[in-house]
Amino acid sequence: MSRLGKLPIIIPAGVTVTIAATSVVFKGPKGELTLKRNPLIDVKLEDNEVKVFPFSKDAKNASAMWGLVWSLTRNCVIGVSEGFTKKLEINGVGYRAAVAGKQLNLSLGFSHPIEFKLPVGISASVEANTITLAGIDKALVGETAAQIRKLRKPEPYKGKGVKYSDEVIRRKAGKSAAKGK
Repeated sequence: MSRLGKLPIIIPAGVTVTIAATSVVFKGPKGELTLKRNPLIDVKLEDNEVKVFPFSKDAKNASAMWGLVWSLTRNCVIGVSEGFTKKLEINGVGYRAAVAGKQLNLSLGFSHPIEFKLPVGISASVEANTITLAGIDKALVGETAAQIRKLRKPEPYKGKGVKYSDEVIRRKAGKSAAKGK
């Protein structure tokens, strides 16, 4: 039994939900998202609330999909009303980032600059050494942040690289620690 799946998802003002045979469409002030329906899970709209429940509780994957569909539905409602953001920090001497249209220009210590094309629906802004990604699709924002981080992962000795703003890098001592023995 899904504990979260039992809870109704309250639709904020300005958001409309349309349930079709194969999909659920969410429209709000930030944009529009479409969620494909799972055949094991039923989605109903009642009194400004979206309710999610399985067709049959005996189906093998129904209880697993119940919580997943509830979370995806909730992410769509939040995305079209508020949107999602992810912050990345760049640490290192000479490491820089700049936004040029729908492209992120990065200088990460390589012999060449990196031009990262932002996907449709994602916007970026740069302040000092912080990149802020914003969009309505939570999965796309997170995947884009992961791809940018993968360009130069933070290293454990000096902490140089691209990291999430809330990420903690475990630091290593380095060569000087071996001399003390």
